[in-house]
Amino acid sequence: MSDNKNQSNNRKSDLLSKQVEHIDITSFDARKIVSSMEKMSFVSRETANAANIYNEMIKDKDCTIFLTLAGSTSAAGCMHIYRDLVKYNMVDAIVATGASIIDMDFFEALGFKHYQGSQYQDDTELRNNYVDRIYDTYIDEEELQKCDKTIGEIADQLEPKSYTSREFIKEIGKYLKTNAMKKDSLIEVAYDNNVPIFCPAFTDSSAGFGLVMHQERNPKNHITIDSIREFRELTEIKIKSKGSGLFMIGGGVPKNFIQDTVICAELLGKDVDMHKYAIQITVADSRDGACSSSTLKEASSWGKVDIAKEQMVFAEATSVLPLIASDAYHKGEWKNRERKNFSKIF
Repeated sequence: MSDNKNQSNNRKSDLLSKQVEHIDITSFDARKIVSSMEKMSFVSRETANAANIYNEMIKDKDCTIFLTLAGSTSAAGCMHIYRDLVKYNMVDAIVATGASIIDMDFFEALGFKHYQGSQYQDDTELRNNYVDRIYDTYIDEEELQKCDKTIGEIADQLEPKSYTSREFIKEIGKYLKTNAMKKDSLIEVAYDNNVPIFCPAFTDSSAGFGLVMHQERNPKNHITIDSIREFRELTEIKIKSKGSGLFMIGGGVPKNFIQDTVICAELLGKDVDMHKYAIQITVADSRDGACSSSTLKEASSWGKVDIAKEQMVFAEATSVLPLIASDAYHKGEWKNRERKNFSKIF
């Protein structure tokens, strides 16, 4: 039995031997590449157009920049890009999946890692070794369950009442200030810079497992997540913004959530403009009526996005996002922006 356990441990160590290293957009200057791509066609020109629109957003002092995250790019090596967009004042608010924020960013803040693997690996063998797979990236399931448990323990220490995901993630930011094994996570940097993070489908993540365990332990006095008040909070940011732009990685719920703030504000009797700028990086198809929540031109028919400055980039995000972000960092328009500090309005 002991030999079998040792063999299993050795195999798991082999599977989790090569860590994903997150790309550093400050270490290389993509301006010449992006400038050259502007003279090309296909996805290259889409990428250059997106980079130009993003720089316009940053340069526009009245523009609130919303970053939306869906998919697994944080696990795949883009985690530090999102942190640096906040750190260098190129993002004012974030709308993300719970997985991006908890299963990936908070997970690594606890000292755990993502690992390079193979999409061709025998998934039965992975399951037998308690290794979870995201395409060609591996996660230790035992570590992920520790992440779930920690979320529940944080919730145990809070006043029993309803919280928006923004409020709960802010509490996680406080926790990480003294407990992080890896400093400068996206959650911690956003906390330090008053950049609110919203996860409209928060329970679809490690947060959900952790909060279920929290409620099981505290059947009478526990916290709950109020997604309706959260929508109201995000709409309040849109109302307080003179203009707005969207930088969307993937689509899905985060994309819908931020676009719907325009409609919500109108229903509340507020006079707001459509989102002036919009970029979406996606590999989704529009022929099923979705494109991970509609094309940007289609969203214009709903009164959500102005089509004057929009760009769909049909590419896998890890291949083009580093170029767009590095281009913006090195152009340096962020140095002239004032922080919006939206976390303070709540």
